[in-house]
Amino acid sequence: MTRPTLSPGDPIVRRRPRRWGDLIFAALVGVGGIGVLVLILAIVGILVDQSAMSFRAFGWGFIIGTQWDVKNNIYGVVPALSGTLITSAIALLIGFPLAIGSAIFLTTQAPRWMRGPVGTVIEMLAAVPSVVYGFWALYVLGPYMRTSVEPALHRYLGWTGGFNGPATGTDILTAGVILAIMVIPTISAISRETLAAVPNSQKEAALSLGATNWETTRYGIVPYARSGIFGATILGLGRALGETMAVTMTIGNRDAVPTSFFSQGQTISSLIANELTNSNGPLQYSAIIEAGLILLLISLLVNVVARLLLWRVLRVSGGSTE
Repeated sequence: MTRPTLSPGDPIVRRRPRRWGDLIFAALVGVGGIGVLVLILAIVGILVDQSAMSFRAFGWGFIIGTQWDVKNNIYGVVPALSGTLITSAIALLIGFPLAIGSAIFLTTQAPRWMRGPVGTVIEMLAAVPSVVYGFWALYVLGPYMRTSVEPALHRYLGWTGGFNGPATGTDILTAGVILAIMVIPTISAISRETLAAVPNSQKEAALSLGATNWETTRYGIVPYARSGIFGATILGLGRALGETMAVTMTIGNRDAVPTSFFSQGQTISSLIANELTNSNGPLQYSAIIEAGLILLLISLLVNVVARLLLWRVLRVSGGSTE
C-alpha cells in the first residue's frame, strides 16, 4: 500500500492542537455527567441496602401482600401500589385532554394578545407548592366532590360498580382529580413550547392544500410535535406517581385495596409520608424504604417503556427520537 503524495497545489491540512480551555471544559462536563450517574446508583444502592431486612422477612410476598399491619409487623405494598396506579391513571385521563387542548388553543387559535399572559399563568401554576393544592382540595374541592359530583356519579354510574360506597370527598377519586389539576400545567406548558416550535411551512402546506383548521392541526402540526407531547405526558405522569402532600391530604390514608373510586386509600408516597416519622421498629422502617424502592423502579420502568414506545412509533413514521 503506497502512501498518498501531495502535489504542489494541494492544501496542507494541519491538525489544530487542543487548547487547555477545551480540555478543562471536556473534563468538567464529563465529571458532571458521570456524577449524575453515580448519584443515581448511590440512591438505588442505599435503598436496596436499607430494604434488605424487609426483603429477607417477606420476600416477594411484600409485592403481592395486601395487608399493612403495623401491630403484627405484616407489610404488603399492594394497597399503596394500587392507589398509586389508580390515582395516576385518573390524573392522566382527566388532565391530558385539558392540557393538550389548552396547548393547541394557545398555539393555533388564541389571539396573539392572549397567548403570552395565559401561557405565563399556566407556567406559574406548575410552580405552586403541592401543599397549597392540598389545602385547596381539602377545603374546596373535597366538599364539592362530596355534595355534588360523587352523588351524581353514584346515581348515574353506580351500576358499573366503580362508583359505589359513601361519598366522603376524601377518597381515590378526589386525589386523582387534584393530581389531574397539578399535572395540567406541566403537560400544557411543555406541549405549548413544542407546538410553537413546529415550522410554519407545515401549517402553510396544509392550508395550501385546502385543509381546515382542524385538519391542519391534526395532520400538519400535532404529528410533527408528537415526541415533545409524549415527553410532556411522561413528565406529568412522573409528577402524579411521586406527588405526596396533596394526595396525603385528600386520599383518606387507609391501608386497604380500593374497591371503588369512592374508597379511601393510600399511595406509596402518602404511605412514606405518614409512617416514616412514626416507625415502629427496624422492620417497619425497612418496609417503608422498600416501598420507596418500588416507587423508584416503577418510575424508571414507565420512562423506559415510554421511550421504547416512542422510538417504535417514530421509527414507523420515519421520525426521530431526538
